[in-house]
Amino acid sequence: MKKQIRKRLGVLLLEAGLVSEQQLQKALKVQKITGKKLGEVLISEGVVTQESIIEVLEFQLGIPHVNLEEYNIDQAACLMIPESLARRYEIIPIFQQNGILTVAMSDPLNVFAIDDVAIYSGLDVKPVLASSSEINKAIREHYSEQHAIKEVEELKEESGVSLKINSDNVDQLNEEVNSAPAAKLLNSIIEKAVRNGASDIHIEPFSQYVKIRFRTDGEMHEAMKTEIDIMNALSTRIKIISGMNITDKWSPQDGRLAVKVDGKEFDLRVSALPTVFGEKIVIRITDKKAFILPKDQLGFTLEDKDKFDRMLKNPHGMILVTGPTGSGKSTTLYTALNEINRQNINIITIEDPVECLVEGVNHVQVNYKTGLTFASGLRAILRQDPNVIMLGEIRDNETAEIAVRAAITGRLVLSALHANDAPGTVIRLIDMGVEPFLVASSLVGVIAQRLVRRVCYNCKQERNATDEELVTLEMDGPVKVYEGKGCVVCNETGYKGRIGVFEIMIFTKKHKELINKGCTEEELRKLSFESGMKSLKENAKFLVLDGKTTIEEMIKITFSNG
Repeated sequence: MKKQIRKRLGVLLLEAGLVSEQQLQKALKVQKITGKKLGEVLISEGVVTQESIIEVLEFQLGIPHVNLEEYNIDQAACLMIPESLARRYEIIPIFQQNGILTVAMSDPLNVFAIDDVAIYSGLDVKPVLASSSEINKAIREHYSEQHAIKEVEELKEESGVSLKINSDNVDQLNEEVNSAPAAKLLNSIIEKAVRNGASDIHIEPFSQYVKIRFRTDGEMHEAMKTEIDIMNALSTRIKIISGMNITDKWSPQDGRLAVKVDGKEFDLRVSALPTVFGEKIVIRITDKKAFILPKDQLGFTLEDKDKFDRMLKNPHGMILVTGPTGSGKSTTLYTALNEINRQNINIITIEDPVECLVEGVNHVQVNYKTGLTFASGLRAILRQDPNVIMLGEIRDNETAEIAVRAAITGRLVLSALHANDAPGTVIRLIDMGVEPFLVASSLVGVIAQRLVRRVCYNCKQERNATDEELVTLEMDGPVKVYEGKGCVVCNETGYKGRIGVFEIMIFTKKHKELINKGCTEEELRKLSFESGMKSLKENAKFLVLDGKTTIEEMIKITFSNG
């Protein structure tokens, strides 16, 4: 049977013209001696590439290829077979639905592997193709969840009766929570969240259980649920390594730590909040290198990208980025910094926290304990002869006043401010106590933004918009819209990744005159539209018609902004 399988792969490669008969026979002899797979031998001999084999199997046999690096593997599917079986055959289950288990295999022609998985799982097996390196990496990553479950049990067994925290037993408790089970469990949770592309981890205690949820692409989903017994040791472990006070369980606390997963560094910001059943802990995950994107990847239309470029060419003035928490403001600011970062200019930032380190940029971290606030830090920065200043956020009148005056006196100031849209940002700044003439003199432009989920590239399909959707789009039919039907790549959600939606208001002479007269937000909005500003809703509509997102996502982030 094995010879038949080997011959079958060899015949496919011969028919595709990728190997000669002589090369195949030589590879079969090496295979017999080494016991390696035929594909491995041919690749190591330099006869074919992994991509060539994948292409042959995908197009000649109709076996789909899956990029595991971009696929959210279903942990429940992994549990269908043990790790030993996965490693033996170089396979990993990735999805299960309607009695069919989809299994990624480096050798989808291996009928023995397919039979063993079918017997062990009790399900029909659908093989898909993935590279050996991707499968082995996925096995290391996703079977850690099985280890995590074991670690939960170990932690419960070792903990026994939950300790009550007081000043007399802090050392004893510290020793317990640094033990292998608590540390390993927390590591497993963090690693799984990072590998799933989560932005936040929510650890939530309830009366009988602890729920652990991840936020991925802006949506929450449950990752694990276990007994309440582990919460004490787990929360204390988190508080110790993030620098919180473990004896205080009744006050909100914040902490921070850095971790390394798969060779990449991540900053974790931790928040503990007392609830009825214990402390709810939220861990915000920040990839220091993920904030700087090429401007082409932010989601700008060609028109808005041109506006963005024009704003950044100003040698002085203020550029504000606005939107709710989690709308991608920091990414836009860092992308802007990277665009203007040159050897001949002095760039200084003041942030809370410093989320990304840009080569050649001086980053300052706010520290309220030492009196280093945004306002005091900004004053100190102005004595450092900066060309460009980036403020993480304008939160109060004092900071706003200093930033505006810095912009008027020859510096380019970039900052974030919380407001609903671009015209509302101007009024917000005035409401904070900044004189209208200072706002008019300093502002170069405002970027309002939101994030929407992208339609999955792998399962995107078009259809005609419904009558209700045509009303939302303010269009007459027929109109083609797009949606993801759900597949292994997007974990059946129909979405993969996110993209920005922008509203860019460039300041003109008319804007300045209107602000100096004490205009209303509505008057400013009307002038901006007349000057060519496209609203959040208009740009979201463009993304819908371009097949990048759905009407559902458009409604979610722009309906109230009209």
